[in-house]
Amino acid sequence: MKIYILYPFKDGPWGGANQFLKAVREYFIKKQSYTENMKEADIILFNSSPSKEFNGLVDIVKKLKVNYPNKIFVNRIDGPVFYIRDRNLFIDKAFYKFNDKICDGTVFQSNWSREKNIYLGMKINHFETTILNAPNLEIFNSNGKKSFNKNEKIKLIATSWSSNIKKGFEVYKWIDKNLDFKKYEMTFVGNSPFSFKNIILKKPMASELLASELKNHDIFITASQSDPCSNSLIEAMHCGLPALGLNDGGHTEIISSGGEVFKAHSEIPQKLDLITSNYEKYQKNIILPTIDEVGELYFNFLKSMYDKKEVGGYKPKNPTFFDCLKIRSYVILWNFEEKLYAIKRRIFK
Repeated sequence: MKIYILYPFKDGPWGGANQFLKAVREYFIKKQSYTENMKEADIILFNSSPSKEFNGLVDIVKKLKVNYPNKIFVNRIDGPVFYIRDRNLFIDKAFYKFNDKICDGTVFQSNWSREKNIYLGMKINHFETTILNAPNLEIFNSNGKKSFNKNEKIKLIATSWSSNIKKGFEVYKWIDKNLDFKKYEMTFVGNSPFSFKNIILKKPMASELLASELKNHDIFITASQSDPCSNSLIEAMHCGLPALGLNDGGHTEIISSGGEVFKAHSEIPQKLDLITSNYEKYQKNIILPTIDEVGELYFNFLKSMYDKKEVGGYKPKNPTFFDCLKIRSYVILWNFEEKLYAIKRRIFK
């Protein structure tokens, strides 16, 4: 069984899907189950995301389905986008139709994501599973992590490649104004729409530098909203940092007993004190799957589909012209909605 990942990979610091899929690709390569030649692949894995690439992805997958009707197509999906952006229901509908009519299998990144997508109208697929993300363990690990000393300033850190306001920036702005910076210091690595008075801002970093920066801190904070499976949170916890996260999205599934969650801004100081007072306990309770374990879950899921097809128990989907037209119509509506949104932002800026 040969696997191909259909994704426009980028070098250097980039979004979470890019970093995760590169790590999964490395696992498949080590297992000698990956091919760089799409034509040789038995299974094509791709990522549904609300970007310009989705327009091309629909066309590419549609053509591949016509040319290679026996190949299995598997969709890694997050969202719902509507929850993340408070708009873009049309792109979610496009994802759902795409998933229902073209994709043979679906991988959700958290149970929260699966539940919310189904609530908004996504149909259950023939094959589906939920698999948390994991980072490259050669980079994101606890080797060399600074020792915790509660008699020194507690070092907090947050990261985000995206500057979307819903990535937690209103909370970070509150922290900047209200946290006791005689007791704490905080660093933000990434792209921020705000400048801060007390929080130290650092530009996005390549993975190796980011891992080193994380290990030089004590507690990771994330306040991203409706985040199905935060790669930045997972990377930090793999580096040995207990976490404090907003009680939303997939954060509670990831943090589990390795940190605390908060609902209101006012809870943050108390929760930080709780983690600080019981630091070693929280650190020992960080239990997350490694990239090899996650890669194995992906491999076993894909192989179960492949084996079923090989014995005649499953025939890959064959979308009709009208199925593809319906998907395209939702994408067109989404693009139109985005243009209107951009115009409104310029007018009311």
